[in-house]
Amino acid sequence: MSAQLLDGKAASAAIRREVLSRAQCLSPAPSLCAVLVGDDPASALYVRNKERACAESGIRSVFRRLPSSTTQAELLELVRELNADPDVDGILVQSPLPRGLNETELVNAISPWKDVDCFHPENVGLLVAGTPRFLPCTPAGVQRLLVLNSIETAGKHVVVVGRSNIVGKPMANIMLQKASGANATVTVCHTGTRDMGYYTRQADILIVAAGRPNVITGDMVKAGAVVVDVGMNEVEDASAPRGKRFVGDVDFGAASEVASWITPVPGGVGPMTVAILMENTLRAAELRDMRR
Repeated sequence: MSAQLLDGKAASAAIRREVLSRAQCLSPAPSLCAVLVGDDPASALYVRNKERACAESGIRSVFRRLPSSTTQAELLELVRELNADPDVDGILVQSPLPRGLNETELVNAISPWKDVDCFHPENVGLLVAGTPRFLPCTPAGVQRLLVLNSIETAGKHVVVVGRSNIVGKPMANIMLQKASGANATVTVCHTGTRDMGYYTRQADILIVAAGRPNVITGDMVKAGAVVVDVGMNEVEDASAPRGKRFVGDVDFGAASEVASWITPVPGGVGPMTVAILMENTLRAAELRDMRR
């Protein structure tokens, strides 16, 4: 068996076109403010990609770059200013933050109405209750990728590898909801799971967000399973142009010989994450107009 690719680039482009169509009906246009603290090159690249996606989606982007010496108090003050700014619909503080800054406190300080990452406890609670204001970008991107490729989830066994607040936990919550594109039986594996392969081999849909390269090998995948690889890891490769290349958390070559569908890395989940961020920003702008 040779797996079909779950193309995140094509699916995300369709979402951005829909966002653009709806955004053009709003005045003022939806706006997203990205805050970058420090000079981490990967974070700077992520912010540039989001700025480009904003331009393609009819969303105004605002970029606030702060030095790595920024204090917690200064960053909190900026967040308060953005919360009060009627011209800002969504606020994104790019992770990781420099050492010494408390990310949890910053997340909690962002207005839940502008929390387009869906990290604020209020929005997490709404998600768990099944009445989300926003959807967490990466998990929602995974779900949408499945739906757009007509992959049935209802009654399926979904195994999530990873329990982070960004991917693993919200992914499990999304997939167990009694709703279209969900209604699955969900198992969550993590670093404390014994014999992880026992569980992953039972998965009809295997979603991996472990944060370690190639942690899921081909013999850990059930024949015909759908494999969604959320991981993005840079590894040494002398044959690559920069001497490094990106790989996922799944051994793509081995798993693709067993699975029915699989996401490429890059080009799978990553573009979907950005597309859902655009959708959430649009949603924030629509809610802004409804609340006036």
